[in-house]
Amino acid sequence: MHVEIACQQVLREDSSVFSIQRMTLPARHAGAVAPERLLERYLAHVGRFTLSLVRPVRSAEGIDFRLNATRLNLLSFAPPLASDDGLTSSTTLRISGGYLVQRRECGQGELSFITEPCGEGIKVVVRLADYSPLLLGSRRPSRGRKLFYRLTQALLHKVVTIRFLVRLYHDLEGHGKGIRLVKEWGIAGEEI
Repeated sequence: MHVEIACQQVLREDSSVFSIQRMTLPARHAGAVAPERLLERYLAHVGRFTLSLVRPVRSAEGIDFRLNATRLNLLSFAPPLASDDGLTSSTTLRISGGYLVQRRECGQGELSFITEPCGEGIKVVVRLADYSPLLLGSRRPSRGRKLFYRLTQALLHKVVTIRFLVRLYHDLEGHGKGIRLVKEWGIAGEEI
C-alpha cells in the first residue's frame, strides 16, 4: 500500500505562484500534526535540508529565511497567525518581504500549514499562495524568466516541501509503506 502526496504548482494569470502539497495521515496523529507543530518541524527541516545554507530565524517581527552567516533575508514573514473553525486548523505566515520577493508585491502572499479531518484520517496541507517571486520580474514575465524560475526556486520549494512531508510521514508511521507522488488537478493557471 502507498501513501500519496499530492502536489501542484501553478503560475496564475497575475503571475503569482500557487503551490500546494498534501497527504492524509491516520487520525491518531492529529495532535502531532497541529499546524503550529508543522511550522516548527518545517523550519527545522529547511535548515537541515539546505545544510544550514538557509537559516530560519524567529524574532518579534516574524520569521526570516536568512542566507547563512549573513543578515540577508531571502524571505521575511510576519508573525504566525493561527486559525481554527472547529474542523480546519491553520497557521499562516504572511510574506512581508525579502530578497526573493518582487518589491512592489511585498505584503502579499502567504505560506500556510493546514490540517483538516478527512474520512478516518487527517489531511496535512502545505500551501503557498499569491507569492510574486523576484525571479519572474513582473506581472508579465518572459518565457525565459518563467523557465528559470521553474528550474530553480519553484523546483527547490517543491522538493523541500515534498521531502518535509515524506520525513513527517516516516517520523510518525515508520518506513514500512511506500510513498507515491500524484499530480493535483483543478487549480487554474499555467503548470510550473
